[in-house]
Amino acid sequence: MGTGTETDEQLVRAIGHGDQQALARAFDRYAATLTRYAWAVVESRMDVEESVQDTFLTLWQRAATLELPADTMLPWLLVVCRNHALNAGRKQARRRGVELPEELRAPDDHAEAVERLRWVRDEIAALPETDRRICELCLLEGHSYAEAAQLLGLSVGAVTQRVSRSRARLRKAVMHDEH
Repeated sequence: MGTGTETDEQLVRAIGHGDQQALARAFDRYAATLTRYAWAVVESRMDVEESVQDTFLTLWQRAATLELPADTMLPWLLVVCRNHALNAGRKQARRRGVELPEELRAPDDHAEAVERLRWVRDEIAALPETDRRICELCLLEGHSYAEAAQLLGLSVGAVTQRVSRSRARLRKAVMHDEH
């Protein structure tokens, strides 16, 4: 079955049965989105790459028992990626002798993780229309900046600038997450 018609539920079930090719298809589908998301949480390329890899390792390990709360695995992947990125941030903080505040510590259970991800949807929804649409296209749907620019009739530079501004806003929200 091609990636275009294979649902996330089907992918998760195949991964749960040990299908490495299904994991590769999930990676192809979501790695770029998770990479962009991880950059909003951590600052080093190595930490971003490690967070994304660890997210897919977690998917591999938990797929057999994973129940998707929606038709997509993206919210679950984003929560897991955020937790791995925060772990990377904690490692960096320990190296520098800095303690992270309680609200930035990883949640203990899936329900809490889903609730804590609510801030992402809220922050994106609060953006001006064009910025919101750019985030949806690039962050959630995985389009490149060039594709988003073409779809919205903007220059790539304008999309890049707006993404940078939105990323800063999301990073600020992560640092002040009170949900």
